Amino acid sequence: MCGICGELRFDGRPAGMGAVGRMMERLEQRGPDHGGSYSDGPLGFGHRRLAIIDLSEQSNQPMVDAELGLALVFNGTLYNYRELREELRGRGYHFFSGGDTEVILKAYREWGDGCVGRLHGMFAFALWDMRAKRLFLGRDRFGIKPLYFTSDGQRFRFASNTQALLAGGGVDTAIDPVALHFQFSLHGVVPAPRTIFQGVRKLPPAHVMAVESGAVQPARPYWRLEATRPERPLSEGEWIETIHAGLRSAVQKRNKVADVPVGVLLSGGLDSSLLVALLAEGGVSDLRTFSIGFEDHPDEKGSEFEFSDPVAERYRTRHRKFLVPNDQVLRRLPEAVDAMAEPMFGQDAVAFYLLGEQVSQEVKVVQSGQGADEVFGGYFWYPRMAAETGGSRLERFRKHYFDRDHSEFLTLVRPAYRGEDHTGEYIAGRLGEPGAGTFMDAVLRLDATTLIVDDPVKRVDNMTMAWGLEARVPFLDHHLVELAARCPPELKLRDNGKYPLKAIARGLLPDSVIDRPKGYFPMPALKYVRGEFLHFMRDILDSRACRERGVFERGTIELLLSAPEMHHTRIHGSKLWHCALFEFWLQRHIDRG
Repeated sequence: MCGICGELRFDGRPAGMGAVGRMMERLEQRGPDHGGSYSDGPLGFGHRRLAIIDLSEQSNQPMVDAELGLALVFNGTLYNYRELREELRGRGYHFFSGGDTEVILKAYREWGDGCVGRLHGMFAFALWDMRAKRLFLGRDRFGIKPLYFTSDGQRFRFASNTQALLAGGGVDTAIDPVALHFQFSLHGVVPAPRTIFQGVRKLPPAHVMAVESGAVQPARPYWRLEATRPERPLSEGEWIETIHAGLRSAVQKRNKVADVPVGVLLSGGLDSSLLVALLAEGGVSDLRTFSIGFEDHPDEKGSEFEFSDPVAERYRTRHRKFLVPNDQVLRRLPEAVDAMAEPMFGQDAVAFYLLGEQVSQEVKVVQSGQGADEVFGGYFWYPRMAAETGGSRLERFRKHYFDRDHSEFLTLVRPAYRGEDHTGEYIAGRLGEPGAGTFMDAVLRLDATTLIVDDPVKRVDNMTMAWGLEARVPFLDHHLVELAARCPPELKLRDNGKYPLKAIARGLLPDSVIDRPKGYFPMPALKYVRGEFLHFMRDILDSRACRERGVFERGTIELLLSAPEMHHTRIHGSKLWHCALFEFWLQRHIDRG
């Protein structure tokens, strides 16, 4: 797990290693163990390392294989690197390191661009072919690892976050109107390749891209998720048994492939509790678990310790609990926003940021439960969508998910940012793609392959890597997701969702954990906007910077400020928080220079 960056010039000049150095500085938190750079004429690489596999200097990066004529910067973890190493050895390759990075170099030389299809794990990498003068980039199937880039007529730059690209300089930071529409319709999700900046793009998940002969080639997919029934129908029992085996394998892989201890972020919900149970089922002892809670609010409890404590006790984990007072949430909020590569509306971002700070002092790697709700149908809006019988697929989806319909968006932003219903057009296209048997198959596939990427997955990566902590997400193991996508939606949605996981958990977890209503990381102070948190948001939205930026219609902002608790989205987000967070992110990342 690391931070990567680089530059490839098109104008005949050598790579600007000064800019690479500035980008590396903004990636240091992602990789505190080592920093290195490499240049070859127009190409410059920078790398910050978090040492997880093969802790020796032989696995430092950038990694150069002079014999093969290749250089690489890589962020992530390959869970099948040992198997690939043995296969490549059988094909005549020899290795000078013991980690997973070098496997990518050999795999590329052996299989070319098709090497990514053989990689099992989370990854974002850039590989320089010295002989062909070709830069090749790849990103994992679910975008667990980020990869941003910017390009003009003179150069191409890439990095693990937008902060690094901004530090490199020369980025067009004008707001992209299409991305803005996505931002305020899809709960902060801006699907790749767009970002909120006109001059920054991101490589889509499950895609590769090449830069050669002075041109950035279009990104190409190397994997697609099929959400149709298998040729031989499976019984309910067979589905449960098969999913259990697939999840057990995913969890065990993410525990074994590390040369450092691996912990679990234990929220108290079904998903993370099941990870603990499956690790124990697989014979793991001396497991470390971590939970965080906040002050209670008159309308909501601030922690889920009553659910996480029994799980920790049952499996005798080394459990640590962290209780955060509300005044610390507000005081530390700017730090969490600084760690965001893009504006994130999820109210638990600061929770993961503060949890990451504490956990990173004890372990370097944790497993986390992100992805279970999207893959196995755990959110409350799925049954509502499934129950809709009238209207198009877009209408059935929009009614229960969009934060704002297009008409409301037009009242939120100033005329310069008004346009067509970009989000509706995009979602209609995605829901209509082939390879999904039913409407709900299409919805769950869209969520698992797109919406999750730029909401919970990105949030967890940004907030944990801000402290040099690697988060692994076994529910997004692509073998497991492929299996779950074949499972009938009605089975996944039974019993208020995630029925296969609940069936697996019976006997492994307390019934109180299995049968509790779906919970969310409790952040009452940001959900119920009152007191100093309301003053904080008012100061942001009334600031001179916000008014001069001219994104929002003042009348709409005044309406939200006058009654913040009356304006929530369909999936229970605060509309005032959306606006305040977006503006605050711009102030922290752009206005400060």
